[in-house]
Amino acid sequence: MHLCLSLREKNGELVLPIHYNRLIQGAIYNNISTELAAFLHDRGYVYNGRSFKLFSFSRILGNYKLDRVNKQISFSGDVKLYISSPVQEFCTSLMGCLLGEGIHLGGTSVEVVGIKAEKPVVSGEVIEVELLSPVVIYSTFLKPEGGKYTCYFHPGEKEFVHLLETNLRKKYRAFYGTELPEGDFGVETLNRPCLNITMYKHTVIKGYSCRIKLGGPPELLQVAVDAGLGGKNSQGFGYIRLCGNGSGERRGQS
Repeated sequence: MHLCLSLREKNGELVLPIHYNRLIQGAIYNNISTELAAFLHDRGYVYNGRSFKLFSFSRILGNYKLDRVNKQISFSGDVKLYISSPVQEFCTSLMGCLLGEGIHLGGTSVEVVGIKAEKPVVSGEVIEVELLSPVVIYSTFLKPEGGKYTCYFHPGEKEFVHLLETNLRKKYRAFYGTELPEGDFGVETLNRPCLNITMYKHTVIKGYSCRIKLGGPPELLQVAVDAGLGGKNSQGFGYIRLCGNGSGERRGQS
């Protein structure tokens, strides 16, 4: 399920740090049931030692101005935030907590003036999607002298497609408990990918925003639509929207 939240700051201007992902993630955990928040935060859905939170969220969508000197982003007027998850309990709990209440983004209280729920259904083996938050695909390697380093992959690289499919299959297995039949999987970028660099808990994360075409088993594509594409979804990466459902809002940079 996908939730579209319409948000409004009472003074008409929402001012946040440029890198606000952690604030939104915290607000989500604070607006679902205590038991569910503890489960997702401490354990999640596990497969082969990997834990998946199985929710994703977009950037904040609306008119904005960047203040790079003070490292702030200012949104004017109403803005939108999209959140998705295949976990019905997550969406129901979030809607219940938000109805009639605001959310806190750091020290800022924001009114929720509307919530719209949708269930986009994948019915074929090819879909076109728009990334409303950057997709992150990476591998971690050991340095010869000791320590680790992270390599982030571009949508045009072969490793990107392989790791993306592997990630989706692990999510499917973690949530449904069964394997999908093997089948062809492909990724085609439909416009030039834009590199986005985000700071999250003092860590640099590199992702790409673009429109892409995904091909594969419908069940696997549905996981991408509902749980997010690529890694670090619960940190605000890989939220996708089926093309044709968009309204063309501007996206606040994070």
